[in-house]
Amino acid sequence: MSQLYSNSIFWIDIEKIKPNPFQPRREFNEARLNDLADSIRTYGMLQPLVVSREEVEKEDGGIGVEYELIAGERRLRASKLAGLEQVPVIIRVGDDGITKLELAIIENLQREDLNPVERARAFFRLVEEFKFTHVQIGAKVGKSREYVSNTLRLLALPQEVLDALSAGKISEGHTRPILMLTDRPTEQMVLFKEIIFKKMTVRDAEKVARRIAYDRVRKKEYIPDPEISEMEEKLQETLGTRVRIEKKENGGYITIDFFTNDDLHTILEIIKKKEGRNPNEMLEKFIKTQEEKNPINVKTEIEANDKDENDISLENNKEKEEERIAEEESDLYNIKNFSI
Repeated sequence: MSQLYSNSIFWIDIEKIKPNPFQPRREFNEARLNDLADSIRTYGMLQPLVVSREEVEKEDGGIGVEYELIAGERRLRASKLAGLEQVPVIIRVGDDGITKLELAIIENLQREDLNPVERARAFFRLVEEFKFTHVQIGAKVGKSREYVSNTLRLLALPQEVLDALSAGKISEGHTRPILMLTDRPTEQMVLFKEIIFKKMTVRDAEKVARRIAYDRVRKKEYIPDPEISEMEEKLQETLGTRVRIEKKENGGYITIDFFTNDDLHTILEIIKKKEGRNPNEMLEKFIKTQEEKNPINVKTEIEANDKDENDISLENNKEKEEERIAEEESDLYNIKNFSI
């Protein structure tokens, strides 16, 4: 804060103060503004606004003075609601657009008034209009380069997601898993709605996003089965929810997402064709398929098993016969068979 206008506080007409065109904040809570207006009516404005002073030429050739707000947008609005005619200000001179934007951002950041979207848009203006680097922005607001870069990434989100973030329906942490699916807009919006309606935590959302990202990488590494992909699409269209088919060397599994118990009942009704089916039907069908593919190997294996059982039976009979002979020989020389 340099070149304070006489280092003094002035009282100026509230109608002479123009809003700051570089103001990063766009949304103001009406209830809080009314509360602040009530406080100003009772105690007055305890902290002055910060404005810039500019002299402009009038149509009649005279010189007029205009004031442009740099910091204090919320206090200015509340003052108008409170019915004040004049407000206290500190006047700055010689500030250019960069300084005004910088002061507006810093003032709001220090008060933690900016929501993540407003902060991202303010950073974007610094980059686009004033050619600041991420490092320079971080130095201005006391944040790391990574913080600035991650904040700017928020602007890649769909407008619906940005609106929810501004309204506080999702947290800034929720945007990380959503951003993981930027190249899959359909899945991205499904995850966003799940976060909203299922009230998912950030950790749960990250698990879903990582699973989807893993499936995407897996499908890139391995040639996808067109038949499996087609069945996935048909199941999703039929059930109206996300369906994943994971194929293994022998068999696999299907994952079906649902939101409520009613959804689960609906899915069960859709996929239930008839009752009383054999629970081992799929297994028996798989075994039959294997026998048809490799009849010789299956037969040989069965014969081998039968041979092993016959060998075991013969060995058992032989052992029993040897035990019987040994008992007879033992009895032959038993003392009860001799007489004196």
